[in-house]
Amino acid sequence: MSSNKLYVGNLNYKTTDEMLRQAFGQFGEVTSVNILQGRGFGFVEMSTPEGAEAARLKMNGTDLEGRRIIVNEAKPRADRPREQRFGGERKEFRKF
Repeated sequence: MSSNKLYVGNLNYKTTDEMLRQAFGQFGEVTSVNILQGRGFGFVEMSTPEGAEAARLKMNGTDLEGRRIIVNEAKPRADRPREQRFGGERKEFRKF
């Protein structure tokens, strides 16, 4: 693992940034926390790849606020061509 950023899924909707910061802080310095409200997931960024890997290994599958969380290395958003975002290629219409 080379990234410092972790995806944290299956979060309780009541989980706060501070709760995640405290939970992941035992593995090193947490540089940022971003929970997507109402979505049930967020991201935690650690100061080192080693801290992120330790947190991933120890926190994945653990209970946090009554939910079994999923922790993985965050993956960058895929750059998709605009035409494919809404179900396929752009089609030309015939003009009569």
